[in-house]
Amino acid sequence: MAHLRSRRRLALAVPVVLSLTASLGFLPSAASAAPAAESAAQSADAPTLAYVVNTRLDHRTIASVQKAIAEAGGTVVVTYDRIGVIVVHSANPDFGRQMRAVPGVQSAGATRTAPLSPSGTTDEGAAQYLSQAEAVKAEQASAGDSEPLEADQWDLRAIGADQAAKINPGSRNVTVGVIDTGVDDTHPDIAPNFSPSQSANCVSGKADTTFGSWRPVDADHYHGTHVAGEIAAARNGIGVAGVAPGVKVAGITVAQPDAGQLFYPESIVCAFVFAADHGVEITNNSYYVDPWLYNCLDDPDQRAIVDAVNRAQLYAQGKGTLNVAAAGNSNHDLDSDAIVDASSPDDGTTVSRTIDPHKCFDIPTQLPGVVTVSAVGVKGAKSYYSSYGDGVIDVAAPGGDKYQIPDTPSKNGRILSTMPNNQYAFLQGTSMATPHVAAVAALLKSTHPQATPAQLQALLKAEADNPGCPAEPYDGNGDGVVDATCVGGKRVNGFYGFGVVNALRAVK
Repeated sequence: MAHLRSRRRLALAVPVVLSLTASLGFLPSAASAAPAAESAAQSADAPTLAYVVNTRLDHRTIASVQKAIAEAGGTVVVTYDRIGVIVVHSANPDFGRQMRAVPGVQSAGATRTAPLSPSGTTDEGAAQYLSQAEAVKAEQASAGDSEPLEADQWDLRAIGADQAAKINPGSRNVTVGVIDTGVDDTHPDIAPNFSPSQSANCVSGKADTTFGSWRPVDADHYHGTHVAGEIAAARNGIGVAGVAPGVKVAGITVAQPDAGQLFYPESIVCAFVFAADHGVEITNNSYYVDPWLYNCLDDPDQRAIVDAVNRAQLYAQGKGTLNVAAAGNSNHDLDSDAIVDASSPDDGTTVSRTIDPHKCFDIPTQLPGVVTVSAVGVKGAKSYYSSYGDGVIDVAAPGGDKYQIPDTPSKNGRILSTMPNNQYAFLQGTSMATPHVAAVAALLKSTHPQATPAQLQALLKAEADNPGCPAEPYDGNGDGVVDATCVGGKRVNGFYGFGVVNALRAVK
């Protein structure tokens, strides 16, 4: 993770760990005009790629397309007939173009540029662990009504989560699904609230519910465990506390098992559908979908990716699931005229390109109905790395900022949470801000159990505190250079959307 993959990673973060014992409903329905299908003959050394083929929803069309897939040299991995998405593997280099010419196919394309093989995820920095001695000292010094490491959790106090827990820690009838690198459910702070029946491994594009399949493959796949602790670490006298310590948390693994930890589109499609079908009320999405930081609709492969993921997340919304996602760690203005993307594709040779963020989308955060989250530090100001944009950001939350220093025992401006193997660490990123919002949404769902995803989003905005645009030019890292420009007013603006979420208000 030497490279800075600004989003999931953006959603990834900057860890510091303690050792205690990262509106798209407009895709046309017509098949794209493409030359007639050619021979499905494949060269012996052609690489096998993964594809999504998106069709009309009637069973006759899906059956016809499946036949065409076989004729074009494709192998169906899984068919999500309720949303018309078929995940396919093929070594036919012309497979995508051929499928786009098939009647009933609305979009089709490769989901990666690299051949099928294990791949990876992104951090805004390196994790910082607390030593065992520091953790033990904190445990011995903690007050009886707080968790041993809670003094370093400035983020809880910033949104009133410590006080909210005394009123309503959240309902056991509400589950937040962490779509991420895996969740270590054996961690003592996570185990009490973990839901195995709502967890799975979606890496292949098809859900594996084998017991334990949701766990991270190694300690380097720590991102999902950190996120899960931020949401629902139990108040049990051990380690840290989550924003909603009474709700349940599930793990849906989507990261490739290698060092890259990439989150490919077919895995995300699987995760949204699985969450929706298993009663998950809220999903946390602290990532962007690889391999493209932004997916442009004028590219047939990227268009198919947007279509497939959007169908899946809209399906989840339709089943009552609120999807919350990170805005990104690139300090990009998502409402600007042009953005330079120098990191895509991240599974092969990257090419610098200038894109229009109104036509090229960071997904899932820019998909319709998804709650888009920016990050703030302990001072309540936008984190230096957080992307922003007037009309794009919905709400903000603590994500940490190494330049904003808290008055805590560690003096660490990042977010402290759980890590695999019973450890704890500090991370920063919009990846860390997003679980704060997902957890507050879970508290709102606990208080308003009949609320729909749209109603929950409205409640999130209504209870938020908006500091308004800064009076002085924004210089996030203090180097004397203006780093971003806030557009908007006190009610809603590009840095904070409708404001920083408030857990205490959510339970009153």
